[in-house]
Amino acid sequence: MTREMLICDNVTKVFTSGFIKKIVVKAVDNVSFTVKEGEIISLIGQSGSGKTTLGKIILRLIPPTSGRVLFYGRDIWKEIKTKEERKEYWRQVHAVFQNPMGSFNTFYKVDRVLNQALELIGVEPNSEEGIRLKEESLKAVGLNPGEILGKYPHQLSGGQVQRVMISRSWILKPKLLIADEAVSMLDVSTRGRIVEIFKDLRNKLGSSIIFISHDIGLSYFISDRVFIMYKGKIVEAGTPQEVIDNPQHEYTKTLVESVPTVYRKWEDFMEV
Repeated sequence: MTREMLICDNVTKVFTSGFIKKIVVKAVDNVSFTVKEGEIISLIGQSGSGKTTLGKIILRLIPPTSGRVLFYGRDIWKEIKTKEERKEYWRQVHAVFQNPMGSFNTFYKVDRVLNQALELIGVEPNSEEGIRLKEESLKAVGLNPGEILGKYPHQLSGGQVQRVMISRSWILKPKLLIADEAVSMLDVSTRGRIVEIFKDLRNKLGSSIIFISHDIGLSYFISDRVFIMYKGKIVEAGTPQEVIDNPQHEYTKTLVESVPTVYRKWEDFMEV
């Protein structure tokens, strides 16, 4: 029986600004959902819908104003306190972001992000095992280690850099991977290849994946379930067929109508 890995229970995040007149923005508004082991879900919404803020709460980067996030039954904001506990959590719950270049220090070779991943799992980067794991992880995402290792980020294409970040996830073998607009800056052919790599992470490693995206067409093919976010709330949820083929909420209908075609075959999407 598939277990629930992650539970978001009435999660709310309120931001305030201003000195004389306070402005209150409820970025995430009483959101609840679950993620099962080996499940791929999508949080879909346009900019300002709250999906990225919710992702950051799950990643333990910003705290919720109220509500709970449970990872295998453990409240990540109340029960994970020490530096070692946080380090272990980030090994199990990892992220790939929209702009891969932002994850690299331009003064260091790309090897550094892989070395950091190895250190997180207690492997010496320059050891025989460390070298083997780096090469294995790059091959797993379709890269030639000889063409990647020793290079600086600016010497690689955007697609190559993004795949290096995913290879870092391959080393860590996270229980949960959060992909925040991770393919939106890439061309269609590269985007398709990277989506297939994410699916391999699920199929070969058993990782669950949360796709944070505005791309409802892509989410149709990659997801087991989709959640539509609007003004901080989940306004519609279900399988891609239930939500995208038969939208009920006006906002979901608008999203679907904004896409020329919700492709019925993955091959059609790859060819666009």
